[in-house]
Amino acid sequence: MELTGNAQLDPRALKATSVSVPADDGEAAEPKALKITATSSNPKMFTLPWEKPLASWPKDLLANLPRGISRHVVRFVHVGDEIYAMKEITSRVAAREYELLRRLQKLELPTVEPIAVVTGRHTREGEPLESMLVTRQLKFSLPYRALFAGNLRPDTADRLIDALAVLMVRLHLAGFYWGDVSLSNVLFMRDAYAFSAFLVDAETGALHTSLSPGQRNYDMDLARTNIIGELMDLSSGKLLPDEVDEVEVGNRLLERYDSLWNALTGEEDFGPDEMWKIEKRVNKLNDLGFDVDELEVKTVDNGQRVLVRPRVVDAGYASRKLLRLTGLDVQENQARRLLNDLDAYRASTWRDGEELEIVATDWMREVFEPTVRMIPREYRSKIEPAQFFHEVLENRWYLAEKAGHDVPTAVAANDYIKRILPKYDLDSKAIAEINGDADSGVIDESSTFDDPAGVAGDGAANGGEAGAGADIPDTVGADNDEVDNIGASLGFADDVPIEKIACARNAAESADGADDAEGAKGIAKQGAKGVKDAGTRNDDDWSEAATAVDDDYDPDEYDQDAAVWSH
Repeated sequence: MELTGNAQLDPRALKATSVSVPADDGEAAEPKALKITATSSNPKMFTLPWEKPLASWPKDLLANLPRGISRHVVRFVHVGDEIYAMKEITSRVAAREYELLRRLQKLELPTVEPIAVVTGRHTREGEPLESMLVTRQLKFSLPYRALFAGNLRPDTADRLIDALAVLMVRLHLAGFYWGDVSLSNVLFMRDAYAFSAFLVDAETGALHTSLSPGQRNYDMDLARTNIIGELMDLSSGKLLPDEVDEVEVGNRLLERYDSLWNALTGEEDFGPDEMWKIEKRVNKLNDLGFDVDELEVKTVDNGQRVLVRPRVVDAGYASRKLLRLTGLDVQENQARRLLNDLDAYRASTWRDGEELEIVATDWMREVFEPTVRMIPREYRSKIEPAQFFHEVLENRWYLAEKAGHDVPTAVAANDYIKRILPKYDLDSKAIAEINGDADSGVIDESSTFDDPAGVAGDGAANGGEAGAGADIPDTVGADNDEVDNIGASLGFADDVPIEKIACARNAAESADGADDAEGAKGIAKQGAKGVKDAGTRNDDDWSEAATAVDDDYDPDEYDQDAAVWSH
């Protein structure tokens, strides 16, 4: 992780942790004894079997929850009454990720919560073990593979992409360059009719005061390439509906990101007699779920035109309003739905003249709480109360539509519990398959996650086009030794777009026995075949590389996600 321009960083992020990251020239000396730096006072942390490799921890400690693809050994562990995600990793990377996650948490960004860094681990025989990064399990969230293992709507992929676009905009607004964006590095939580996305893996990240257009565009281009590959992998496993076009979904991410970014940061031009448009602009941002703390307003053309640009935007407009009224801390779309029901309750009880805070208290006691108490005990760890309430309201509407008259909420809730709620179940077989896929990507090798292209450089902090992000070579044969070497090693011609060798490169890095050049090259060609079939850009430039790919490529022999890592 790199932190640039600390003097200008948000003060909340400057002193987020006491953990210091070792210098780039090597690992710091491992402590001779166990050392735990933690944000939690949970005493059970100190009784865990740190002297054993994580893969051999007792089963009675492990929580049987679906995991995402990871290059490291990852397990969910019961620690007293809580569940933590444990990841074995080198001490330097563990410290980097812990520090960056702490900073992102201080900035109130949607990430997993870092709990501890554990170093100085040794077996009883004195053999050194890798360090451990500990994060809190994000309740009610799932990796994308687990979501597709359930009975979801055909537009699930689009809804996940929309959630990821919102996450990327929020991270980029805060100055965070990710460098490894993918569905696998994100956890998803149901948010009424949509999803919310949370960053999981920050190993390759960098925090700046701001990002340049070059950095943002490069981050998003990597995201598009990774996501197309992940969706292709789902398609090969028959988990993706046939009507889903993987490339179109990847393109949707860029479109949604650009649309939201422009809405939040774009400058609007209007006449001095159109000042009402300022309120319209703020209302539009509120509808998107963002608060506006500052507006920059200036006149040009001798006062004939007015330029308005939001200067400070913050996500969570509806959720903060609901929290103030009811104390419920929920996702943004859930909050919007609950506020709508609160308004309907207020109107139906003829209380428009009363203080909203008083009406909200009665709504909680008479409507919300009796409904969520109906959640069966075995599902209370699987669905959020706010999501349950939203889905009961949806079911009530459908039942009323079918019956031709109003249906009591309690009746709709009972019907929902019997017919729909069981779909939230993932049986042990499905979880075993998901976790088997997750473990298949484990390489468990040391890596410092260098940034040879300088994408995460500090140019943005100095007011320029940040790092190489402003002028990133996008083709093999460009003036970039790293790209040239990758392309040449995989047999690509000059001027092949870098996005089309991304999967080939990832596949080569994840091949068993990476020192076997021919074996790695063969797997890389299989990855190249997948990207070719996905129909990515500049197909004319792809023809030479495509001729080297075997026609009998079997997607089951290559895990497209093997080089995309998360908890």
